[in-house]
Amino acid sequence: MNNNNFQQILALWNQTENTRQMPWKGQKDPYKIWLSEVILQQTRVEQGLNYYKNFIKNYPTIDDLANATEKSVFKLWEGLGYYSRCKNLIFTAKEISTQKHGVFPDTYESILNLKGIGPYTAAAIASFAFNLPHAVLDGNVFRVLSRIFGIGEPIDTPAGKKLFSALAEKLLNKQEPGIYNQAIMDFGATVCKPVAPLCAQCPFQKHCVAFKKDLITSLPVKSKKIAVRTRYFYYLIPIHRNTVPVQERLEKDIWQHLYEFPMMETAAELTAEAVVNKGIKKGWIDKGASMQISPVFSQKLSHQIIKSVFISCKANHKPTALQSYQWVSKETLKTLPFPKTITQYLKQL
Repeated sequence: MNNNNFQQILALWNQTENTRQMPWKGQKDPYKIWLSEVILQQTRVEQGLNYYKNFIKNYPTIDDLANATEKSVFKLWEGLGYYSRCKNLIFTAKEISTQKHGVFPDTYESILNLKGIGPYTAAAIASFAFNLPHAVLDGNVFRVLSRIFGIGEPIDTPAGKKLFSALAEKLLNKQEPGIYNQAIMDFGATVCKPVAPLCAQCPFQKHCVAFKKDLITSLPVKSKKIAVRTRYFYYLIPIHRNTVPVQERLEKDIWQHLYEFPMMETAAELTAEAVVNKGIKKGWIDKGASMQISPVFSQKLSHQIIKSVFISCKANHKPTALQSYQWVSKETLKTLPFPKTITQYLKQL
């Protein structure tokens, strides 16, 4: 199948059958395109949609985002995960606002130089906002190309990325790169899906190598399997005069710049009694206090599973061992950005 055939089949499908609706489709404002792309990294469209709408409502321009407090931006991001995306979003907004007078860069190379933006996002912004001829290469595109052309090269190796990038650029409709890029991503999301693809309705069926050779479930190929580790977080929450201790996570680990209660991390699962005894020894809670123990809250990250238990109790005084913590009221808790696990716990209280 040559380039023109591929483009024509995709274009016809896009014009006659593509009904996928998203608020950023057809958008020409590079700020809004960038925002949608960053939110959708590692996030399903269904989950990211309301976050996108809330960000646009609260920060309609890049200057608005740049001038917002980091705490308020993190609070709006709360629950999306992968918080490095949010940190990069804030950094880049400030850079564009102060150094570029709020004007988003308009070349692929200058967009790629922005913090937190890789080749895919740069190509998306360049093609959608400025109609520049750069092919996007995300999970949807990898899947479509690997199946139709029967490519078994792993997509997560340097050689594989180079091969797919060259093919994507070769197939790109350089007259309408934005429309083409959106169409191939939509096709991967709605027809050539990861699981249960709609092969019977696929306009590429007679050309698709994977369909002919029964390789649909085998492609695309990934060579690396990330090892998943389990971490155990035990939160101890003394309550003194309706205030509780919190502090910001500053170390370069998960959830940096989010808030949490006093926490012990252990390599293995502990009983509640063992945790309470450790808390007493640390001076975080009083011996003999009545404890309320939560069920286990589990949160899966890309390469980690976090299992959390929350133990709260009344305190007659603020423990000396927790002097460095900020003691806040229930109302203040609502304004602070927390990891998803803690937010779930607070909603159940």
